[in-house]
Amino acid sequence: MNPGRLVFPALSWRPESGFAHEADAIAAGLGFGAGGFLVRGGTADAVFDLTRRLRADAGRPLLIAAELERGPGQQVGGLDELPPPSALASLNDAAVLRGAGVLTAVEALSVGINWILAPVLDLDIESENPQIQTRAFGADPDQVSVAGTAWIVGCEAGGALACAKHFPGLAQSRADPRAALKPFAAASAAGVSSMLLANAAFPALDPSGTPAPFSEPIVRLLREELGFGGLLASDAPELGADAARAIGAGVDLLLGPSDPSAVARALAASSSTGASVAGALERYQSALEAAPVEEQPERLPAAGSSVAAADWLLSAPLLRGEPPPLTAPLDLSVVDEAEQPDGPTVVAQILSERGIALGPGGSRIVLALSEGNGFAAKHQAALAREAPRASLVILFGHPRLLSQLPGDAPVLLAWHRQRLMQEAAARWVAERVR
Repeated sequence: MNPGRLVFPALSWRPESGFAHEADAIAAGLGFGAGGFLVRGGTADAVFDLTRRLRADAGRPLLIAAELERGPGQQVGGLDELPPPSALASLNDAAVLRGAGVLTAVEALSVGINWILAPVLDLDIESENPQIQTRAFGADPDQVSVAGTAWIVGCEAGGALACAKHFPGLAQSRADPRAALKPFAAASAAGVSSMLLANAAFPALDPSGTPAPFSEPIVRLLREELGFGGLLASDAPELGADAARAIGAGVDLLLGPSDPSAVARALAASSSTGASVAGALERYQSALEAAPVEEQPERLPAAGSSVAAADWLLSAPLLRGEPPPLTAPLDLSVVDEAEQPDGPTVVAQILSERGIALGPGGSRIVLALSEGNGFAAKHQAALAREAPRASLVILFGHPRLLSQLPGDAPVLLAWHRQRLMQEAAARWVAERVR
């Protein structure tokens, strides 16, 4: 079989052109025999049309992957969003996690995506690492094992392939290596279809300091000690000639290389990876047969259950203080660590739609947003000005950031800046306005 099957080009949607600008990338990928594609963004209709066309033009089954850690709506507009994994895990209900996996799989399949690059099984113990934060299920390896396994079981029962990441765990530098491995061992035992390697070195597991995608000892640990027999993938944005080295170390699939054709040529030209390529192709074929999408179903409407999940999360006690009475007009103040131009416009939009006046004169609400590990100095200064005078602070970020919110105003935890959580926070506020 063609080693080009092990290469997955990335296709990114743009508001102005949809996927039309990816025509050359699609033609090249189909030309060298790509095993599938990695889809980033798009509306539900656009992704549905794209995946149906890819399979029709290929004339064979494909794996279509997407990163859907917060539900299918994270990448595909019009499908359901879900709260971040850490928020769902905080409910301590495995049924919620299984349901999240099922919903993600069923809605993703409805637009032709059959390989879900989730869940994250890293431990959330690296407070200074902005890569994980609310993407993780928690800091305790037992909690992460239970939550991750529940999500995986739900996703695979829903018909899509799940992908545990980022093996062997990005918390390895501070965690007991065996503790960090525990969630991945649990995922392997649960029969997860695939895993994604971390793009980092782990000297405790490979003293040579070789990054995981090229480390035979790390791959051997996964295959032999943890007994994982499924697909092993690696992000591959800068791989060229090194592609053969990664496959030789035991990687099966290379996701999103910047020059997919060059990577495919490198694999075809390598004389040292014959057995590795053969094994990778066998695992790819087995995975393809486990998640067939020969004829895509009619696209499903969004389920709406994610809205209930978000409201349920905000029914919990506040991080600090008691729910305050609020008086219109509401004076919204924004402190946004990412400084995104649109900011939390959804909060204002939902409140306005509910007929609540906005502006000075009533209760002051501070919207604090951080997707990373905290607020920079200038944002801390803004919080020092605004938070002590507030009637309420809404934290769209990790709960550990409570320590960076000065004053004693009540703090509502909304976990993430995504639209779903902004809508839930706005509904919570609206119900308390006099």
